[in-house]
Amino acid sequence: MGGRQCQSILLLLALIALALHAGRAEAVNPETLLMPGKLTKAHQKFEEHCSLCHDVRDRSRQTPLCLDCHKEIAADIRNHHGLHGHTPAMAASQCSACHVEHLGRNADIVELDRARFDHDLTDFPLRGAHAGLACAGCHAPGKHYRDVPRDCAGCHAKDDAHGGKLGRDCAACHGTESWWQAHFDHGKTGFPLHGAHASLACAQCHLANHYKGTPKDCVSCHATDDVHHGDRGANCGSCHSVDGWKTSKFDHLKATGFALAGAHARLQCQDCHRSGNLQAKLPKTCIGCHQGEDPHAGRLGSDCARCHGNSQWKPSSFDHQRDAHWALLGAHAKLGCFDCHSASVATQKLDTACVSCHRVDDVHRGKLGKDCAACHGTSGWRTGLRFDHDRTGFPLAGLHAAVPCEQCHLTREFRDTPRNCGDCHAADDIHKGNFGRDCARCHSPMGWKIWQFDHAKETRFPLTGAHADLACTACHRRPPDQVKLRTDCVGCHAQDDVHTGQFGPNCAKCHTTRTFKGAEAR
Repeated sequence: MGGRQCQSILLLLALIALALHAGRAEAVNPETLLMPGKLTKAHQKFEEHCSLCHDVRDRSRQTPLCLDCHKEIAADIRNHHGLHGHTPAMAASQCSACHVEHLGRNADIVELDRARFDHDLTDFPLRGAHAGLACAGCHAPGKHYRDVPRDCAGCHAKDDAHGGKLGRDCAACHGTESWWQAHFDHGKTGFPLHGAHASLACAQCHLANHYKGTPKDCVSCHATDDVHHGDRGANCGSCHSVDGWKTSKFDHLKATGFALAGAHARLQCQDCHRSGNLQAKLPKTCIGCHQGEDPHAGRLGSDCARCHGNSQWKPSSFDHQRDAHWALLGAHAKLGCFDCHSASVATQKLDTACVSCHRVDDVHRGKLGKDCAACHGTSGWRTGLRFDHDRTGFPLAGLHAAVPCEQCHLTREFRDTPRNCGDCHAADDIHKGNFGRDCARCHSPMGWKIWQFDHAKETRFPLTGAHADLACTACHRRPPDQVKLRTDCVGCHAQDDVHTGQFGPNCAKCHTTRTFKGAEAR
């Protein structure tokens, strides 16, 4: 039977069907009477328009008609992207070779075999830990497979321990096998990690995930470790090594012409450089430094080395501990006899309590008790202090540890110093007290700029959509620094309401926090 005869028979059958239904109220599309079966739900709306998918004059045009609707598939084939773009000979294939229609509403026209599917044909080959994932681990039910994000952050934003501060390209440091297999080269930052720095955890320098602007000079991080209190300048590396503070390369003989021998080698810098200025020239003769320690009041001349060595002042047979039952330790060992014994040594018996001799030296005026030895040693009032600030109920953390005592303790009584943040930092409070006095709720002792404020938790008003990108002052305008604001939309957006209040104050019934445009009634 020829093609024209078949067409004539089909046309005749269609006319008969029309005649049989002529008495019905509904009009019947003759094209649907000739369908071999129902379309799937996805194509159901095209059932009355066969010509959208079929060209009766040229069957080879069926694939171009498919691609006219499925433009994203056409773009993949054209640009060699995605499954259709990577599958061999796809450009010369017919869509109907894989996707057969007219099999009913619930037919599976995709027929994807997940067990044998080759993910290498997509733009995202599965490597490392990805290869062991189930499809549903990335492809959510009801979502198009092609809509899954392909960048790391698209799926792993919640796993980002850096809080997004290092960008979205996780693969720049991490591999697909595991997050812990990082290959970050710190040398590329301009600050290679050598010595003790190499074993530090990232968070010890980069607090609260702050990376940009981290200082590279020694003193910015180690001001609290500087026993010279800045007198030697900011270049710690001129004497110290990154292997440790005690690995010092300062040569006192070469730098000053005065070798530190004997007891001098055990002294702290400030024991001689008492003014704090390490650049100031000091005398190099014994009497030049020790005249005040001469118990002979100069009666034995100025050549101390005739009797004394570098190791100790007293090579004599007099043993103060044995003979007077009171050892001369620390600074006491360098005192002249008459500094304590103002009368006859043989007849005067002295009290051995600190305060009996040092009452006039007590800058605390007795407010801290009489037990000077609880904090001070015998080497000197300012040498070898053993005061533990943690025992006061106010541990010195962050920048507090670098602040001189007198900056907080305006008097030597110490105990009258307030402990609340606002008592000391009221002038620094840009909120003018509106957030209370507990600055530590948001701020870190490492600096005012290191802060974190959970707007959703603290205010019960989560910042979503366009709100998330706003600066604080966009809503909390000063002056005055208003903290408590209305949480209904019109509280801030009354001037944006093009409806002039006709639809009420709840803009969220139609709008989202992303934009006022594209309203949709809910």
